[in-house]
Amino acid sequence: MTVAALRDPSHVSFSEAGYWLDKTVDQLLSEAAAKAPDKVAIVADRADRDEARRFTYRGLEELADRAASSLVRLGVGRGDVVTVQLPNWWEFVVTAFACSKIGAVMNPVMPILRERELTYILNFCQAKVFIVPKAYRGFDYAAMAQGMRADLPHLRHVIVVDGEGSTSFERVLLSTETADLPAGLEPDDMAVLMFTSGTTGEPKGVMHTSNSLIACCKALTGRFGLDSTDVLLVASPVGHMTGYAAVVLLSVYLGGTMILQDVWEARHGVGLMANESVTYTAASTPFLGDICDAVKAGAPYPKSLRSFLCGGAPIPSVLIQRAADELGLTVCSLWGMTEVLSGTLTEPARAAEKSASTDGRALDGMEIRIVDPAGSPVEEGQSGRLLVRGAQMFKGYYKRPELPTFDKDGWFDSGDLAYMDKDGYIRISGRVKDILIRGGENVPVVEIENLLYKHPAVAAVAVVGFPDARLGERGCAFIVARTGCTIDLAAVQAYLGEAKMAKQFWPERVEVVAELPRTASGKIQKFKLRELAAALADAK
Repeated sequence: MTVAALRDPSHVSFSEAGYWLDKTVDQLLSEAAAKAPDKVAIVADRADRDEARRFTYRGLEELADRAASSLVRLGVGRGDVVTVQLPNWWEFVVTAFACSKIGAVMNPVMPILRERELTYILNFCQAKVFIVPKAYRGFDYAAMAQGMRADLPHLRHVIVVDGEGSTSFERVLLSTETADLPAGLEPDDMAVLMFTSGTTGEPKGVMHTSNSLIACCKALTGRFGLDSTDVLLVASPVGHMTGYAAVVLLSVYLGGTMILQDVWEARHGVGLMANESVTYTAASTPFLGDICDAVKAGAPYPKSLRSFLCGGAPIPSVLIQRAADELGLTVCSLWGMTEVLSGTLTEPARAAEKSASTDGRALDGMEIRIVDPAGSPVEEGQSGRLLVRGAQMFKGYYKRPELPTFDKDGWFDSGDLAYMDKDGYIRISGRVKDILIRGGENVPVVEIENLLYKHPAVAAVAVVGFPDARLGERGCAFIVARTGCTIDLAAVQAYLGEAKMAKQFWPERVEVVAELPRTASGKIQKFKLRELAAALADAK
């Protein structure tokens, strides 16, 4: 596809170029079931069960048809929202395809959310159905959902996985036979509504179509060289786009097999990889470190695992090398967001060279540019605002037409700062709203964090600014120390000094914390840290 065609965000250009397949999510399942009905589609591992359940493609489609018919009987129709707060369980997958079959909108939410966030989401979406587990990791979701009913006037049904009686998932959605279904989704209809993680404190409902979701699957398939023989581990939460689009939908797009793991425990996860011959997974950096540690501690060697899509934070070079040396594993860095899905990715052939220092190059069907505050392109190596457009972009913000989305040329401002190397690979250098300006100087926050991650006492770190009357802002480093280690301001400043970092960039405050506040997808919520740093400075 030419650059000129990419600049036209119309449906026709992406379809003609082959980036949009003009299929719906449920068509992926129907095609996979028709091609290999007896192939195992899902291996559903649960921490509280002795044996995993297995579902063929024929069985999965039959369950999705039953659930779709039941949803229609419950009054769910085209465009209605079904909110699903489930872990990585097979019931989530069945519901996702059932919604697509009848034109309903799947609204996955993370299991960590509670009444405050859920009441907002369910009312904002006017969700008709809310599907929850009876219990998960010791929490009673059924009781929470029922307790919220008085504040949810649009909600008609609470359905409980592992429940009993009239609200149970099995009885409500799977106990009756399939009926004739109404027309389902169109390729450009909203298929999934997923709320942003809230790193800035304001969640927004992001609308994606079947076309954008499947474009993501197609692009990842091409970059990784995946096919129907691949086995994909779903350890990232399905309530986030990494788990949902980059693993669950990708697996069905391929006609492959997905292994669902509902509670991440590294030794068990590595055992699943070895026993099920997992070839690919997608997760954040901590998962990769956990896998290496588990194998080193004696977990089975996952000899089939060859591709690891890693996003959400820079990947330390030592970890990439460790994965290669100890696991023979290729780690590919990715940049994406809920609105963009997968924007850039390092291909396996250059992963050893590029994954530690970049966040990849534009995927097929995507285009990126980096601009200065005036909107003009910056030179190679210079940081600026990261703009993106292409086949995987979202449809807009649900019920929020006033929020900025695309400019007249189809560009979306990601809110990230980045720079590009001579080969077209980008590196995220910070968030526009995360800029720390000390005495008129832009402080390279990401560079400081990357350096401190290499300190032997540092397990995790985030640097933010706090108000200062003279300099405007000063820097505060929030650090999670490694077990048995200590670290303080003097040690941080000495370390940065040894690294030859300009003294003006050194943090002037260090706070050692047990953990960093994170979103449901694992991103650090810097707005909370800025508030805490300001409060600590005021209290001093």
